[in-house]
Amino acid sequence: FTKSETMGKNLVRNFITEEFRDSVKEVLQQALNGQETANFEFPLFNKSGERRDILLNATTRRGPDGEVTGVIGVGQDITQIRESTSEQMRIADDLSRLIESANAPIFGVDLKGLVTEWNRKAADMLGYTREETMGKNFVQNFIQPEDRKSVQDVLRRALSGEETANFELPLISKHGKRYTVLLNATPRRDAKGAVMGVVGVGQDITELDKVMGEAKHVADDLTRLIETANAPIFGIDKNGNVSEWN
Repeated sequence: FTKSETMGKNLVRNFITEEFRDSVKEVLQQALNGQETANFEFPLFNKSGERRDILLNATTRRGPDGEVTGVIGVGQDITQIRESTSEQMRIADDLSRLIESANAPIFGVDLKGLVTEWNRKAADMLGYTREETMGKNFVQNFIQPEDRKSVQDVLRRALSGEETANFELPLISKHGKRYTVLLNATPRRDAKGAVMGVVGVGQDITELDKVMGEAKHVADDLTRLIETANAPIFGIDKNGNVSEWN
């Protein structure tokens, strides 16, 4: 709209969409009564129908004797900021759903070590609901005393910006069942890149640990059997070199 197309016309009736007319009119009336309004958001549509989001400061306009003569509105076009914010919120929502539905235990802590994230897999595995964990100290409440120092060291390194991969984390469920989790601890950063906490993504290797433990037990038994057998036993490798001699 050109200046000549707007001068002398009612602002609210001619240039504000119907759904926002009452709220804009109220802001203008407050300014006419001497009450300024800051950071009021409302949409404007240009002549071709394109929407622009405006952040408005409405200030009382006064004459030489201090009498109210009108209102001055100073706006900021925040359309791109609003679109960027909406996209960031969408991405954040997608990540939240991904964390919640992941088939791996995921937890998060803040700078003080208090739980900020606890997904469904972690709740199912350990028996603690999200509500039971949020805001509680992760190490003091969910790690056994003998493992607290090593886990605290991992979290401290992540808070310093250093990631830790494949750390074997022993966990005890609410009902006393022991789990072994292979943990990756990653710094969680804010929009400016500053560390604001830690995200831990785990893999349950409890059964794998049991299988490996059993295999080692069998191997140890065989070694002792060979060593104590009442018969001469030897072994060679594929090159014919002796590898066993009891």
